[in-house]
Formats: sequence, C-alpha cells, structure tokens
Amino acid sequence: MTESAVTAADVQAALRELANPADAVHLRRFFKTGPGEYGEGDVFLGVRVPASRAVAKRFAALALEEIDRLLDSAVHEDRFTALVILNARFAKASKPRSFDDATRAAMVELYLAAVRRGRVNNWDLVDVSAENIVGPWLLDKPRDLLFELAQADSLWERRVALLSTFAFIKAGDASATFAVSELLLHDRHDLIQKALGWMLREVGKRVDRGLLTGFLDRHAAAMGRTALSYATEHLLPEARADYRAR
Repeated sequence: MTESAVTAADVQAALRELANPADAVHLRRFFKTGPGEYGEGDVFLGVRVPASRAVAKRFAALALEEIDRLLDSAVHEDRFTALVILNARFAKASKPRSFDDATRAAMVELYLAAVRRGRVNNWDLVDVSAENIVGPWLLDKPRDLLFELAQADSLWERRVALLSTFAFIKAGDASATFAVSELLLHDRHDLIQKALGWMLREVGKRVDRGLLTGFLDRHAAAMGRTALSYATEHLLPEARADYRAR
C-alpha cells in the first residue's frame, strides 16, 4: 500500500481480526493493569507480539500523522504496533542512501510527545522503541535530552532515558549509560531497577567488563539489590557475592 492509502483505522481493523479474549485476560495480568499497578486501566485485545509485528510489516507505509493517531488509541496493541512501524520508518530514514534528518527529527518529536502525554506507558512499549528512536538520534548529538528524561517525574520517561542508552552500548560507548545510571542510582522503582541493572550488564557483555566492574567499584554500595543482581549476572560467583555484600 502507498502511504496515502493506509490509515490508523486499517491497522486497528487488522489487529481486531486477531483479538483473543483469553489472551487479553492473561496480558492484563502480565502487564499489571489492576488498581494501583503501573499499567492500571490499560486495555488489551489479546494480540501477541509476533502477530502485532506482522501487522506492522503489512502497514509499514503508515504516515506519521496516522502513527500519531494510532498512538492515541486506548488499546495497548494499537500503540505497540504504531511504535514498531515508527521504528522501521526511523531506521529507513537513517540509512545512508535515504538519510533524511528532518524526517528523523519529526519522528523523534512525535515519539517524545507520545511519551510525555502518557501513550508510551508500559515497559514493553518503552523497550521496543527507545533504543531504536531516541538512542540512535542522540548518538552524534548532545545528551541533554537523556538527562532531562532521567530526571522526569514520569516512570516511563526515566525508563526511556535508560533504554535509549542501549544504542550507545551497541556502538561501543558506555559513557551515556554510566551518566544516566548515576542519576538513577537511588531510584527504587522495580522497573527502573531492572532497566538500570540490565543496561549495566550489557556494558559488561558488549563494551568492556572492566568498565562495568569499575562502575560497580564506585557505586555498588548505593545501588538497589535488584539493579545490582542484574548488573552482576555474568560475573564470577565470588565477584557477585562481593558486590552484593557492599
């Protein structure tokens, strides 16, 4: 389909053909949608991730304004699919032969607006998008945005900050992860703890284990148990025990 022929309503119709009420019940529990939980009130159709990705591939030509409309849906799978499409659009605009920085800037602006109005509001939505949009955008730019997000009141903005640094890690640069992690060392929300420890672990796996242990030497005593457990997962048992004892 051409861009002009595809609408958010087309994507929604395709997703609703795949809806499974039994899966919707499971997903509501899995993503903590009960009263007082972090995903309170979120609505699920019961469409699994591979099926949502297949729909995103079918509607890859969705225009940015239609992606934005889809991001405003109350339905979780609509927003997930919108983000997968946006990822692909951003990656295409980032390729050397089709590089379009103005379009990339518009996509980042659209994404951040959705985050800030609470439409990227669960861990899977953050994790599928931040490292593919914000992270690559900032690789050759000042990192002020990362620090702004890391200090936001919104849990999801803080997680976006951490997950965005995954793009830096994949490029062999641990500095962004360390800078954001230092800002969030004392954040004890479980979803920040897990993301912080995960990104630090990836530094040790993908960049340099010595950089990870150097960071832990400086900061292990201030870290929460969950973050420290994730960060030390691939270290030797005696090293893990030593850091956790701090």
